[in-house]
Amino acid sequence: MSVAAESTAPAHASVTITNLHKSYGSVEVLKGINMTVEPGQVVCLIGPSGSGKSTLLRCVNMLETPNQGHIQVANHEVTDPDVDINALRQTIGMVFQQFNLFPHLSVLENCTVAQIKVLKRDKAQARDVALKNLAKVGLADKADRFPDQLSGGQQQRVAIARALSMDPQLMLFDEPTSALDPETVGDVLAIMRELADEGMTMLVVTHEMAFARDVADRVVFMDGGVVVEEGTSDQVIGNPQQPRTQDFLSRVLNPTGVGLEES
Repeated sequence: MSVAAESTAPAHASVTITNLHKSYGSVEVLKGINMTVEPGQVVCLIGPSGSGKSTLLRCVNMLETPNQGHIQVANHEVTDPDVDINALRQTIGMVFQQFNLFPHLSVLENCTVAQIKVLKRDKAQARDVALKNLAKVGLADKADRFPDQLSGGQQQRVAIARALSMDPQLMLFDEPTSALDPETVGDVLAIMRELADEGMTMLVVTHEMAFARDVADRVVFMDGGVVVEEGTSDQVIGNPQQPRTQDFLSRVLNPTGVGLEES
């Protein structure tokens, strides 16, 4: 029996964040964040650089340790000191800005190594799963290539295939297109749209307003470590109520129309 026939789609996780604080020394980056992501939802985090978006994302899988507050993923308390974080991370896929592929491994090996070492799949099963996900991102024919033989957009699509090969319940995307050439951005966003259509729970930090407007179930605007405004994309992007949100979107959506500030 094939892997596809044996496997079942993973359950999709919910995320609950309560009173989350994170500081670096005397600098408080997150100031009491409260947020929920329902199973199958796409929530896009937008806002200026330094607003705490990426830090929030990294707290969800404990790449950063919060100073205060609680995070639950699929009813597991991520912030419990006794949680098996390595086991929990098996259910959380993360795609970074800079791809983070292993340069000395082929594309196929990048997508199988964690399956074999962490999920304890045999090599044949891991290969089948990896090739299925590489085909999903349009790169099955690049399985034997190495990362430095691929474009940035192709490397990011491999990173997505690698994450999907672990059968995650939740996908985290930290500005996945920010390091890409403009003409390759669309390929990565198309994959993310497909995942959204399939019902994958996704928490996405992005500056791609068109993607957030078209794909997100909810948009959260952050600034200064707090949630300033949240709602549907039509509400937050189409008709923002808070002056700070209005100012940010006017600069992002119409950058040439913003006058120079007086020094």
